[in-house]
Amino acid sequence: MLAVLCAVLFLDGLDVSMVGVALPSIGSELGLSTTSLQWIVNGYVLGYGGLLLLGGRTADLLGRRRVFLIALGVFAVASLVGGLVSDGTLLIVTRFIKGLAAAFTAPTALSILTTTFHEGPARNRALSVFSVFGASGYSSGLILGGLLTSFGWRWTFLTPVPLAVLALIAGVLLIPRDRTRVEGGHDLVGAVTLTGGMLLAVYTVVSAPDRGWLDPLTIGSVVVAAALLAGFVVTEKKVAHPLVRLGILRIGSIVRANLSIVALFGSFLSFQFMMTLYLQDVLHWSPLKMAMGLLPIGLLVAFASPFVGRLIDRYGTLA
Repeated sequence: MLAVLCAVLFLDGLDVSMVGVALPSIGSELGLSTTSLQWIVNGYVLGYGGLLLLGGRTADLLGRRRVFLIALGVFAVASLVGGLVSDGTLLIVTRFIKGLAAAFTAPTALSILTTTFHEGPARNRALSVFSVFGASGYSSGLILGGLLTSFGWRWTFLTPVPLAVLALIAGVLLIPRDRTRVEGGHDLVGAVTLTGGMLLAVYTVVSAPDRGWLDPLTIGSVVVAAALLAGFVVTEKKVAHPLVRLGILRIGSIVRANLSIVALFGSFLSFQFMMTLYLQDVLHWSPLKMAMGLLPIGLLVAFASPFVGRLIDRYGTLA
């Protein structure tokens, strides 16, 4: 069962880096601007981040196994469609759907792991293995992305399909059924306002340099995005079963941990996007050479992750 969960996290990491390597080729063949190429990355990340909390809640209500397998099936179908379309907008839509699917598989996989392994060294070792596969997926995606893009960028979308199907079959056989929790409900208003607010905020930042920061449409987008995000906060205070209990933000360690991961993840994805375009479009590196240039980052994470569990056992989280 741990192997199945790790395989899915491996696919998530593989998909992010593998498609990133192919961005210049995608832009050249489909005639997409740099702004449009950003949305191939943003669509996945925003779909993932915006619905991650809803994914965890849905797993509680409908059952972890059921949600995990359905989301994995959606991921496979979206990968297949993404490799076949020839329209930039449809490609971005498939990326958003894949991010949405990952928003349901990731918290569900982690929940299955933490409820299967007892707290302590066993769980920490399982989490270390889980993290290694995520880092290994990212590292492998850099190399595979370089190789596959040499044959055509569509292979970067199609390659995860058979892997996801195999993981789906193994999941059906190996993941035990669990009881669903019938009490409570979904916070759909919170999910919609959070995702909509983030999408509109990113769209405003991306489009404002061309349109102008004082353009009426830009100002209007800022106002609507702020209103949606404010609506999310108000919703979380009023609904019976919120996605986020805002009281946890009074815990300093949680706030520091979240700010740290936002800074790390946001800056790294931006770095990867800019370096991918710069190395291939400006320095005219081949996709494989570019992938090898970025590979040490993934290797550092992959080789360091096995030691994290022991470090946590000895020193704690240090949060």
